[in-house]
Amino acid sequence: MAAGPSGKQQMLVYVPSHPLVKHWLAVARNKLSPPPVFRGAIAELGRLLIYEASAEEGWLPVLEGQAETPCGVADVAFVDPGRPVKVVPILRAGLVLLEQAATVLPNSQTFHVGYVRNEETLEASAYLNKLPERLTAEDRVLVVDPMLATGGTLVKVLEDIIGRGAVSSMIRVVTVVCAPTALQKLSTDFPGLKVYAAMIDAELNERGYIVPGLGDAGDRAFNTL
Repeated sequence: MAAGPSGKQQMLVYVPSHPLVKHWLAVARNKLSPPPVFRGAIAELGRLLIYEASAEEGWLPVLEGQAETPCGVADVAFVDPGRPVKVVPILRAGLVLLEQAATVLPNSQTFHVGYVRNEETLEASAYLNKLPERLTAEDRVLVVDPMLATGGTLVKVLEDIIGRGAVSSMIRVVTVVCAPTALQKLSTDFPGLKVYAAMIDAELNERGYIVPGLGDAGDRAFNTL
């Protein structure tokens, strides 16, 4: 874990260089990709990025033991079924990132949160919150949202999660495209947080959309343009 001059843990951002991440990002960016193709690309990116986010040694809790194979006995390790990852999709588009998650995470619980953004003020407000009443410092929490633009929505979600007992260093954020505005805000407020993204884009437009970005990921995924 990186630390700043004061010894304080820093937020880290990972952008995997895998060719498959680049391929599915290209498909998702293309404005000519119809909703089923766009949705499939986001789901594939979710699967790849969740794999990366869960790969750090010690983040996924495991149980070690032995299993009998057809030819002998092997030392094995299973993901602990008693300590599921707490997955938090930010509606609507966060659901799409999770469509392939079961192929990566053998044990998880899903807690939905929904926010709507005021297009004039760019402020986010909650309309749905299914987070558990209490979390602990040992809970592994995975927050997924395809776009991190201003960062306002994610900040509110993370503050809520941490307010219930979780800690920044055990939280992983998976996104497709993010902007420096959001990352600067997160790095200030959440030391130890780790963000996994397919790309960091340069800027936001006057409406708060990432440029070049993906457009409205929810509308594109659910064909509500």
